[in-house]
Amino acid sequence: MEMTKLGPIESRFADIIWAEAPMTTAELVKRCEEALQWKRTTTYTVLKKLSDRGLFRNDGGVVTVRISREEYYAMQSQRFVEETFAGSLPAFLTAFTTRKKLTDGEIAQLQRLIDESRG
Repeated sequence: MEMTKLGPIESRFADIIWAEAPMTTAELVKRCEEALQWKRTTTYTVLKKLSDRGLFRNDGGVVTVRISREEYYAMQSQRFVEETFAGSLPAFLTAFTTRKKLTDGEIAQLQRLIDESRG
């Protein structure tokens, strides 16, 4: 399964499916015509592409989600940290907080995540 980054238009398309699935292909075509001004053929082409990449499934004219939005972005985030920071989350956070200081609320939220992962 090739899990590459979604382009801006693919992201908008995926968001439609993630928000509304399961849905029929007819419903998807209508939503893409309204939201993206796409023709039916464009919708089917992009659906096939993202289905081949493992994100969605078109089975008997019903589009379902194989990988949720949260799962997808978690995988992309992990991949980014692995490729850019040799898998080091502390190195990523150090780089991130060099330019953007965390608020007290963000620090508290991160502390809760750390405490939860300690189990």
